[in-house]
Amino acid sequence: MTMLVSSQVPRWLQVLLTEKFFTACIIHEDAKKNEKNIFCLDCCISICPHCFHPHRSHRLLQIRRYVYHDVIRLDDATKLMDCSFVQSYITNSAKVIFINQRPQTRQFRGSGNFCTICDRSLQDPYLFCSLSCKVNYLLRTEDGLSKFLFECNYLPLPDSGLDDGLVTQDSVLDPSGSTKTSSGSGGYDEAWGGAFASTATTSEIVRKKRTSLTACRPTCPPVSGSLMSRRKKTPQRAPLY
Repeated sequence: MTMLVSSQVPRWLQVLLTEKFFTACIIHEDAKKNEKNIFCLDCCISICPHCFHPHRSHRLLQIRRYVYHDVIRLDDATKLMDCSFVQSYITNSAKVIFINQRPQTRQFRGSGNFCTICDRSLQDPYLFCSLSCKVNYLLRTEDGLSKFLFECNYLPLPDSGLDDGLVTQDSVLDPSGSTKTSSGSGGYDEAWGGAFASTATTSEIVRKKRTSLTACRPTCPPVSGSLMSRRKKTPQRAPLY
């Protein structure tokens, strides 16, 4: 899936969702550990650890990699935008989310919970498998992303410093289904209770999903009745990776 091009998407977000990370830095091609695993939001470029010094006062995201795909820490992502209902994983004692959707070797559409955009199997109560899927959904159903973006003037790298960005293979789904925000709210019940009242509530997204799902995915039958009651009656399936 290619991210929808829109003037409503800030430049840093467009680049983040299309950039190729973990490639060798051509400036430091002879240095060790020269993979580009840092994203500078102010310059909208990916850099390697040897490029860090000129960007040290900028807003920086460390990109990590799990099962050959790029992830970022949920705590960092929620400082930039509303990440509610993006499926998270716990790895190295931290929650992470995938930046982009992952290719699927097979299409399986049975009962269960699936990503609104790409039909990847999800754990309840999530609606999106990645940050890019949520962005694409919002562009299709909202009047822009401004209501879902947060002002962030300071985004340093973790206190632990730089690492190689490779996370261990013991990552698991976030069992709580919580989606902590930069305002300190967290948990499924809080999100449904209007944790984002200052912008657009998550319940508005779900309500619009019910009314626009057919237009977004013509091959999928319309959703009828309460989304929550439907999910409560549907047995959970193990996620497909």
